[in-house]
Amino acid sequence: MRDIIHLGCEKCTRRNYHTTKNKKTHTEKFSVTKFCKWCREHTNHKEMKL
Repeated sequence: MRDIIHLGCEKCTRRNYHTTKNKKTHTEKFSVTKFCKWCREHTNHKEMKL
């Protein structure tokens, strides 16, 4: 029951990463700090719509 989610930069809104999550156990939006190669800095990446 794991679904593929895309993580997008909050600063430039580009989708840089993808991962999976179990939507039954984690209903809230996933957010993590990662490196954005377009902004060239570590920014917060959050789950975006497909």
